[in-house]
Amino acid sequence: MAGDKLINIGFGNYVLAARVIGIVSPASAPMRRLREDARAEGRLVDATQGRKTRSIIVTDSNHVILSAIQPETISQRFAQEEDD
Repeated sequence: MAGDKLINIGFGNYVLAARVIGIVSPASAPMRRLREDARAEGRLVDATQGRKTRSIIVTDSNHVILSAIQPETISQRFAQEEDD
């Protein structure tokens, strides 16, 4: 666990980089369905702090995490972690 990389997804919230499967934009209808299905099943984590959802992060445990940070910004943070 000591070697696990944490990625900042905004407002002091972090996810384990190794657990992330994808980072997507919430604009499409399938992504809205993914969010609602996760909410209904208790797999949704809202890390937006009340702001607009700008990205949806899907983990290997099938959890769905909402972030107010753009997907491009989060992916750049992943790239920085890989370089370190």
